[in-house]
Amino acid sequence: MSKAFQIALWCAALAALFTNVPPSAARSDDVAVPAPVPGQIRTAKKVFISNLGSDAISAPVFRNEGEVDKTYNHFYAAMKAWGRYTLVDNPDDADQVFEIRFITSLSGTGKIDSFTSELVLTIVDAKTRFRLWTLGEPVEGAFLKSTWDKNFNRGIGTLVDDLKTLTAPDAAATNK
Repeated sequence: MSKAFQIALWCAALAALFTNVPPSAARSDDVAVPAPVPGQIRTAKKVFISNLGSDAISAPVFRNEGEVDKTYNHFYAAMKAWGRYTLVDNPDDADQVFEIRFITSLSGTGKIDSFTSELVLTIVDAKTRFRLWTLGEPVEGAFLKSTWDKNFNRGIGTLVDDLKTLTAPDAAATNK
């Protein structure tokens, strides 16, 4: 696909997007009413944490670090320290399953120009197996291990803070 064709396709997509926006949606004073947070997210008491690991790009980094399950271990420790849930070792005993994973996306044209890493938490209803919610938190890269550890721990902390906000009793009213 030629560069000129890619640019033309991109411009056509943007034009279609902006020509189909109703005038009321384009106004900045219109604010959507917060949608409700599923009730079982706020009422769950027992949680099973599922380790979805990391993608093929991230796995070698954790392996070289000697912490293949770093995402799972650090998230589990943060959840235990929070103390809001009883952490169970069998999904059959849980109200919800928290699926935690680490992913890295590469981007660039012809060569890798940049990457973004993210912690992703998906909340699954243990009984119905429906995905109820997904939270993501970026993790900044680093050249030094000490900086990487700080950035990773900050990402875990912010992800747990996002979960605290989501599960707050008034989350349905203040959902962002």
